[in-house]
Amino acid sequence: MLWTRMELPCWCLLLLSCLQSLSAHNDFFTSIGQMTDLLYTEKDLVTSLKDYIRAEENKLERVKRWADKLDSLTATATQDPEGFLGHPVNAFKLMKRLNTEWGDLESLVLSDTTDGFISNLTIQRQYFPTEEDQTGAAKALLRLQDTYKLDANTISTGDLPGVKHKSQMTVEDCYELGKIAYSDADYYHTELWMAQALKQLDEGEESTIDKVTVLDYLSYAIYQQGEIERALEYTLRLLTLDPEHQRAKGNVKYFEFQLEKQRKAAEETARTQEERGKRDTSEKKKQKKQKNSFSMIPERKKYEMLCRGEGLKMTPRRQSRLFCRYFDNNHHPRFVLAPVKQQDEWDRPYIVRYLDIISDAEIEKVKQLAKPRLRRATISNPVTGVLETAHYRISKSAWLTSYEDPVIERINERIEAITGLEMDTAEELQVANYGVGGQYEPHFDFGRKDEPDAFKELGTGNRIATWLFYMSDVTAGGATVFPDVGAAVWPKKGTAVFWYNLFASGEGDYSTRHAACPVLVGNKWVSNKWIHERGQEWRRPCGLNETE
Repeated sequence: MLWTRMELPCWCLLLLSCLQSLSAHNDFFTSIGQMTDLLYTEKDLVTSLKDYIRAEENKLERVKRWADKLDSLTATATQDPEGFLGHPVNAFKLMKRLNTEWGDLESLVLSDTTDGFISNLTIQRQYFPTEEDQTGAAKALLRLQDTYKLDANTISTGDLPGVKHKSQMTVEDCYELGKIAYSDADYYHTELWMAQALKQLDEGEESTIDKVTVLDYLSYAIYQQGEIERALEYTLRLLTLDPEHQRAKGNVKYFEFQLEKQRKAAEETARTQEERGKRDTSEKKKQKKQKNSFSMIPERKKYEMLCRGEGLKMTPRRQSRLFCRYFDNNHHPRFVLAPVKQQDEWDRPYIVRYLDIISDAEIEKVKQLAKPRLRRATISNPVTGVLETAHYRISKSAWLTSYEDPVIERINERIEAITGLEMDTAEELQVANYGVGGQYEPHFDFGRKDEPDAFKELGTGNRIATWLFYMSDVTAGGATVFPDVGAAVWPKKGTAVFWYNLFASGEGDYSTRHAACPVLVGNKWVSNKWIHERGQEWRRPCGLNETE
């Protein structure tokens, strides 16, 4: 115990040093890069817990040895008490044991070996994720489920593409997801995850969650989606497990009443339709045919389709006009002897990828500089202009200036040499790391006409172009997609993509509306450079037509 008290201050100093970088951060779920720190925090906590267990085991072993010794002694002594105490040494030792040794034993039993562990836990708890983090991570799983059309069992069993560390979900995990969806009145996902929890319980998984509780949520979620007959089935099953469940009894009566009303309404509707005759279905067929067109699909659906690799609109003829080449930007001195590898990704808008354009060493340096500064990424409120977080942008970002490190300056010079655009008026290099299910839903990089003050404080005009480095490979998901044109660009470490947001006339190119798909498996790091209009007057002269 003395050792624990002496070592604790040193341990505290070490822990505080390790966790100092976490003290200013929150929203852990928005950055996988920062979540890795939590693994080391948990590892330290487990080490402390094991130390506590060893101390408790040592104390119990000492108590056990004492008990065993006295058990043997008292068994012998009570056979002939007077004869035993007739020996003066035995009499002395009895006095000593009862006056001193039992007191020592009492102190041993009452000694608190939890001090070290509890102190460690208290120190670390202030750096733990919050309820918001847990809810954010749960909602990310639901988002991934929808975007990539994954059933609950696939996620629960951990059968995701390319996973190295497979992890299965327990009944409690599934139940927790269902409850979080329920609290948001998201009854669709409540049903999916309560049904998965029930499935695992039916398969014999042991859990502190009982079937009655799961069935109660499940039946209500199904009812809220209008499927009263199925809701009744699950409620009746609940009553077979708990016949005295008052809410279920009331629900059965209510569901039966509603079903009877539906049957009567259906009969009335059938009679009415019989009188009017059969409807002409030609208009419905026409509408159905129109919906098959990619351009008629709502943006959200197009975005999700592209994230899954579906709905790409590149025809073979257009594909044949895309090339890869060695690029030296009109014999730029930097590239005469070592031209860069350039690859066409899309034709309209023109999106080009540069391969092997940033080295692994440069990537690690950029990540090293950015990681301590990562903060929850924000968006500009289109009404107020105030920067704020948003549920549709799940990532953390940091800004790096060229004077901070020669690597950043070298990267900026390289972008200028390749694009031929002025970097002095560009925004600083933004580094982003995406979190659990990290994404950025469809958006424009440039300011539209209804946002005249979008970049007024910068005084450098609109964002003329975007340069985007991919600083990691992503096992599954994480594509950059352009829903309006059906384009998808997949992350590849060491490459960068480039496109113009504005036409040469200065008008915005609305086909550049793009999004970052949710990361299904892996860790996505990117960095981007937003290049502005000022300083490009002679480098990219204004065009005569709006769309030139």
